Amino acid sequence: MNKEKEFKHIQAAHCENGAITSLLRYHGLEFMTEPLAFGMGSGIFYLHIPFLTISNGPAITYRSMPGFIFSRTCKSLGVKVTRKKFGNNEKAAKDFLDKKMAEGEPVGCQVGVFNLPYFPPEYRFHFNAHNLIVYGKENGNYLISDPVMETVTTLSEEDMIKVRFAKGPLAPHGHVYYPENVHSVTDDIIRKGIVKGINRTAKEMLHIPGSIGGVSGIAYTSRQIRKWRDKLGPRKAGLYLAQIVRMQEEIGTGGGGFRFLYAAFLEQAYNYIPNEQLLKVSEEFTKAGDLWRESAVQMGRIYKGRTNNNQADFEVCADLLLKISDIEKNAFQQLKKIKLQ
Repeated sequence: MNKEKEFKHIQAAHCENGAITSLLRYHGLEFMTEPLAFGMGSGIFYLHIPFLTISNGPAITYRSMPGFIFSRTCKSLGVKVTRKKFGNNEKAAKDFLDKKMAEGEPVGCQVGVFNLPYFPPEYRFHFNAHNLIVYGKENGNYLISDPVMETVTTLSEEDMIKVRFAKGPLAPHGHVYYPENVHSVTDDIIRKGIVKGINRTAKEMLHIPGSIGGVSGIAYTSRQIRKWRDKLGPRKAGLYLAQIVRMQEEIGTGGGGFRFLYAAFLEQAYNYIPNEQLLKVSEEFTKAGDLWRESAVQMGRIYKGRTNNNQADFEVCADLLLKISDIEKNAFQQLKKIKLQ
């Protein structure tokens, strides 16, 4: 490991944002924060895919595709990102990672969560789009900075192969990525990146075609919740609600966490674009985040049998999501009207 330039671990709310922040700071871009990375990379998204189920529950995502946040943020800053996948060639993947460690170059890795030994058992499930940073190798073990963990840790060579070549949806195939040729970035470049990120996010959340994506998608989920108890029966309907909570709170801090993060992004954007409207809209996303959390609590109570599990309980959940949809629609419409240039 190259001791001339020490890697600094940064704990983050979300793995991809944390990986971006840590790697760019390592390369000298000290201004980068998790909210800036998330906002410039247009991390907020919503999609409810009615014809697809995950773990026998509804397929819902609260974020853009894995890798998009990193690529978009770096592109806005004029930073080149190199990515490599290795198919099923585990030896080539190991050799390349060892080469980068010998060069003293931290790299991001896409991995599967299920075989991460330092994760608590209750958090190990088959999700293959987790991000961590490998920043060195000592005594045959890789030095790991996992953005969602409080401190650094290690992985053996055997465990590293397991998580880098996890099977199933979004299989990583040994995927590694890292920034190259990172140069200094001016405030003007940062401002342009912020504006581009806001405009892209507003467009995706307000104008995605169909009724299952963006703010319309949140309203679509609300309508589905109203039907589930009669259509699926109380038990299965409760399991569907539990799946929403899992996707929201455990996979990438989805619903509530992302709204709080976007609120923080708008507050930090104000430092570069001093328009008071940014701070007002930030408050709206905080309200939306509070409601996402409230909806998760209500859904959890139904699933755990702490309510009467009648239609009225499901209506409460549906009403909360409909309110969230309205708040976010209004917030993104306000963002579109702000003169950011």
